[in-house]
Amino acid sequence: MAQVTVTTDTTQYMPAELARGNDIGVVSLYCGWSAAEERESQMVGYDAFYRRLADDSELPTTSQPSIGDYLDLWQPLLDDGRDIVSVHLAGGISGTVEAARQARLLLVERGLGERVEVIDGETGCGGLALLALAGAAAARSGATREEVASRIVEAKRRLRIWFALDTLTYLRRGGRIGKAQAWLGGTLKIKPILSLEYEITPVERVRTSRRAFERMVDYAQELKRIGADAWVVQHIQAPDEAERLADRCREVFGSDPIFVSEIGPVIGTYTGPGLLGVGGVAASALD
Repeated sequence: MAQVTVTTDTTQYMPAELARGNDIGVVSLYCGWSAAEERESQMVGYDAFYRRLADDSELPTTSQPSIGDYLDLWQPLLDDGRDIVSVHLAGGISGTVEAARQARLLLVERGLGERVEVIDGETGCGGLALLALAGAAAARSGATREEVASRIVEAKRRLRIWFALDTLTYLRRGGRIGKAQAWLGGTLKIKPILSLEYEITPVERVRTSRRAFERMVDYAQELKRIGADAWVVQHIQAPDEAERLADRCREVFGSDPIFVSEIGPVIGTYTGPGLLGVGGVAASALD
């Protein structure tokens, strides 16, 4: 058994069996309408959520895990003799990582804080998943807490993710638009391509879904060029497009994706249906 366990939050959206198989602990964020938030981890399928998101004038609310949620996840691991490295959604768009830091401070008071390290992933979705998987790979090899954290930080340095949205409308409604704010002065009838580098970062604007798709393929080629060849594809309510992108990326990388998955409600609230994205890190980070 590894002496270090990596934990993260639900906004990485890797398949649950992949997280379990890599001994990654997951704490849930919350999402819902009219103060009826529920744990994202307990939502079974996302179709009904995204149908309502498209039709309802009221935007759902999202919230970070509580300090108690973190302690519920961490305490059994500490009791089992494990150290913990916990990597979370970018602090520029969420208080999730700050709540983790506050939970760690409570453990400091109990004399356990030095056994927990909290890292701002400065990313989300597939990027966050890849960081957690990198840390889990180091933990399996017998790395110390410091070495696991160092692996995650190095993977973060080399990580790249891009995603295309069907519209800027949801980012505008949710107020999480970050540096893409400058784009709101023009028409919303564009296909924005963005990244997440601590906060939402604009990359480029294209006019059609077809062009946005081809640019995702171009970005996959960029990943390959820089050696970020452990890759993922994610989508929101666009499974056919995601599989088509995965097929094109197989041609680029000559390998299968780490996973293809759908992004859930906490992030989807602010991006809306139609998202398509690709990201990657060096495969050596996952060895």
